[in-house]
Amino acid sequence: MAVIEVRDLRRTYRSRTGIRRTSVKDVEAVRGINFAVEKGELFGLLGPNGAGKTTTIKILITLLLPTSGTALVLGHDVVRETRAVRRRVGYVFGGDRGLYERLSARDNLRYFSELYGVPAREQSRRIGALIEQVGLAGRERELVEGYSRGMRQRLHIARGLLHDPDVLFLDEPTIGIDPVGARELRSTISQLIEAGKTVLLTTHYMFEADELCDRIAVIASGRIVAEGSPKELKSRVSDGHVLEVEVYGLDDRSVAAVRGVDGIRSVSVEARDQAQILAVRAASGAEVTQAVLRCLDGATVGRVATREPTLEDAYVELVGEGRS
Repeated sequence: MAVIEVRDLRRTYRSRTGIRRTSVKDVEAVRGINFAVEKGELFGLLGPNGAGKTTTIKILITLLLPTSGTALVLGHDVVRETRAVRRRVGYVFGGDRGLYERLSARDNLRYFSELYGVPAREQSRRIGALIEQVGLAGRERELVEGYSRGMRQRLHIARGLLHDPDVLFLDEPTIGIDPVGARELRSTISQLIEAGKTVLLTTHYMFEADELCDRIAVIASGRIVAEGSPKELKSRVSDGHVLEVEVYGLDDRSVAAVRGVDGIRSVSVEARDQAQILAVRAASGAEVTQAVLRCLDGATVGRVATREPTLEDAYVELVGEGRS
């Protein structure tokens, strides 16, 4: 039996707009998704902002009720058996909220131990072990207000593990963390899998998902548009190549012109320092470099290079298909 089972899950919000003349609109945040997570698996849920990732997690940890469909965690229904689910899951989110800055890390964990109902005789041992596990040994008596973003996130993970949950939900845990801190945090997440935990992870960093996840589901506009291992998802775009162009002064009209070039399957633009990186995935055998550069007439072009497709390229194409 899967640790997490989601069957035709839906969640609709009622949105109101306007002040004098209000209008009511139903917004489908999650539109009939299905997936399962096996014991000891690190499962990634990837998608753009507003795709339904956090809504799905909040349903699974019993913070939101689904509009329809079913969700089981460790065999317990998230609607009818909320207490049983909450005892056995942990939740860690990205950002600075959820900690008391004028307390030390140890005092934060002692406080949350009481909230989680950890027996008093076990608190000291468990807190000490978690501080060691997340790499805060020697800094646990310092006030949290002096912690870096990465240290706070490691403390968030320790807090989420206090009651020794079987399943851990990580909602963008490395957001805003410097590269060194993010690498240390990814190492901590890998150790959780080695310790037998089951983890559901959301992230916007494709290299992170590629490195950590056993399987990935891509969600767009509230629907699952693809599911499989990172290797399987990358294989969907392996028959072509990616042209990367560094551009200064790229406008929407030029991007639209690039999209219309024959042989191009997907186009994405990423801001990087003062430049923009135009990434164009072309079909196998298609030579599109000159046609793309002609579309950029009027902009300043820097580096031009080709490379093999990555998980990020697969993700961009899948999300684009899901929105169409």
